[in-house]
Amino acid sequence: MSISMTQPLAAPAASSSARWVQLALGVVAMMSISSPQYVWTLFTKSFQEATGGTLAAIQITFSIVIVLQTWLSPIQGYLVDRFGPRLLIAFGCALSGAGWVASAYATSLIQLYLTYGLLCGVGTGIVYVGIVGCMVRWFPDRRGFATGMVAAGYGFGAILTTFPIDTMLKSAGYQHTLVVFGLILGIVGAAAALAMRMPRADESLPAPAVLTGAKDVTPGAMIKTKVFWLMFVMMTMMSTGGLMIISQFAAFARDFGVANMMVFGLAALPLALTVDRITNGLTRPFFGWVSDRIGRENTMAIAFLLEAVSVTAMVIFRDQPLLFVLLSGVVFFGWGEIFSLFPSTLTDTFGTKYATTNYGVLYMAQGIGSVLGGPLAALLYTQTGSWLPVFVIIIVMDAVTGILALVTLKPMRQAYAAS
Repeated sequence: MSISMTQPLAAPAASSSARWVQLALGVVAMMSISSPQYVWTLFTKSFQEATGGTLAAIQITFSIVIVLQTWLSPIQGYLVDRFGPRLLIAFGCALSGAGWVASAYATSLIQLYLTYGLLCGVGTGIVYVGIVGCMVRWFPDRRGFATGMVAAGYGFGAILTTFPIDTMLKSAGYQHTLVVFGLILGIVGAAAALAMRMPRADESLPAPAVLTGAKDVTPGAMIKTKVFWLMFVMMTMMSTGGLMIISQFAAFARDFGVANMMVFGLAALPLALTVDRITNGLTRPFFGWVSDRIGRENTMAIAFLLEAVSVTAMVIFRDQPLLFVLLSGVVFFGWGEIFSLFPSTLTDTFGTKYATTNYGVLYMAQGIGSVLGGPLAALLYTQTGSWLPVFVIIIVMDAVTGILALVTLKPMRQAYAAS
């Protein structure tokens, strides 16, 4: 495979401002679908009471969301590649909102799985993979930054909803909250999506800014390469660790005794969730931007090892509410960048023609992580009576993945590009 290299600062400016409009629309649509994942932890107690299910059984809903969001993504990516993003992404936004509205009336686990799990999972999957597929095409020169920005929208969206949802839950109940926010988020996301499109052939775009493959590789050929499966394993490990924390955050905060402690006049749990959404959003364009300049694998090593250190510190100071809030923010800063680094690395390696479908295949790693990070983490806690074994697993996976990025992925990708 031949390779193409240019210096980041030498990349020519785009001839059209259309891509920046598309980036803004993509961010809005991503923000509209973030709450089903990132605010899920606020609803677990209410869903337990409404359905009579155990915590582990309720967490299966979260896994269904992520599994459907990710494991159907190759099909969803193919549809977006084939028919374009506009109607499909709008449908996904509407479906995600409908999942919240319908789950408000769930009185059994099966109903909860079929509403919140099924509808939100399928809807968010269409939106996520479709928008990422658009951005890697619009921004060949800033691929890490652009995918980081839309991924940040997915993380940032919950910043706008965490406190309002928490307040409405306490004042009006979970059913009213789900219906109101389900309608708002579904409508806003669909409206943004209806203005999205892929770049046209007559629109001039800048050259790539980092080492890229000159060949467009089909999904079938991609899955036969060792470099793809290494990326898949690495993303699985990072997804597992992050989703262990996201899905169980409220549960272990209560177990540590800090959930209702006051920090700057606010309860530690919702404050930590808000801070985490900020850092989880900021890390995606930040480390994407860094990777456009120092390389994908070097950036992965820095971010993933930062994650290992920050999780360790959060556990050590878990009984200190202020430190718990601050360190949880650092934890999410070291995790959320996987959603800018992996898609940009994948597209750099295998080309843009099949980018949406190819990322859909890689994104299945997030589904595996949800199975391990959701109910199995809760089951491990139930069996041991402690969250510490869960955190030990997270720390080890973070450290191993950071080392793999430098010592294995980097030389393997260079060899593949030169072949």
